[in-house]
Amino acid sequence: MDHGNITADFILLGLFNHTTAHQILFGVIVAVMVISLLGNGLMVLLIHEDPQLHTPMYFLLSQLSLMDLVLISTIVPKMTAAYLTGNKFISPVGCGLQIFFFQTTGGAECFLLGAMSYDRYVAVCHPLRYANLMSWPLCLRMALVSWFLGAVDGLMQAAFSLSFPFCNRHEINHFFCETPTLVRLACSDTSAFEYIMYICCVLMLLIPLSLILMSYSLILTAVLHMCSTEARKRVFATCSSHLAVVGLYYGGAIFIYMRPKSYRLVKHDKVVSAFYTIFTPMLNPIIYSLRNNEVKGALRKCLSHLRNDVRSN
Repeated sequence: MDHGNITADFILLGLFNHTTAHQILFGVIVAVMVISLLGNGLMVLLIHEDPQLHTPMYFLLSQLSLMDLVLISTIVPKMTAAYLTGNKFISPVGCGLQIFFFQTTGGAECFLLGAMSYDRYVAVCHPLRYANLMSWPLCLRMALVSWFLGAVDGLMQAAFSLSFPFCNRHEINHFFCETPTLVRLACSDTSAFEYIMYICCVLMLLIPLSLILMSYSLILTAVLHMCSTEARKRVFATCSSHLAVVGLYYGGAIFIYMRPKSYRLVKHDKVVSAFYTIFTPMLNPIIYSLRNNEVKGALRKCLSHLRNDVRSN
């Protein structure tokens, strides 16, 4: 078999062709990207500007929004430009950067969602001890550790993925550089790397997911003992929406990274990747933040300040 070199550009085949149905779907993706950027950007701005939102919970939410901003900015603009211009080439450096930022934010989000579930557990089950159990130093360490572990995973996957010799046909049947799809193009044995990647997935997906499920199980137990029906309904609604997002994100990531190679189909991988890399960042600010009364109050306050500034000018 002929071998290429790692300096040749890759070709991203993309998610859509130019049929009418796919053009409509492309428009939906662009709209989702715009909503995601506006929603997550607004969350970061509100949490930074409003003193009432300077709490550990909202700090973690701001980090989640920041991760989603980086995630969707890493993938969708390149996919959009390739579809509109027809230029589907991406350099090895660009491919490596996509893998790094995607894995960094994806891995960091896995750990951050675990930290957020602990925050909710403390708030519901130990409200009187919340200030001690969720102190600012602990909150900052949680965020920094999440970013650090995500960056280590991103750097490792980017470096190792591009270290293999690739066959002369550098076509990536995907809409961005994702490690499992890229490794399929390698002309050498990748079994050792795939085993290491599988171990990393166990650590970065199943351990935080176990913490999340344990936290929400304890929350559910506490809720069932609440006397107030209204409080019980409110906590149930919040937890169910949070778990829906967790299920979409972790379910998609586990489907892509932890399935046996023999069960993988490229079309399925692209659709599932689109859900957890494009649609989930749009849902996060809506479910975690914009339904919150304190965030709504901060938004009204911000809009009021803007109206007053416009009138004064």
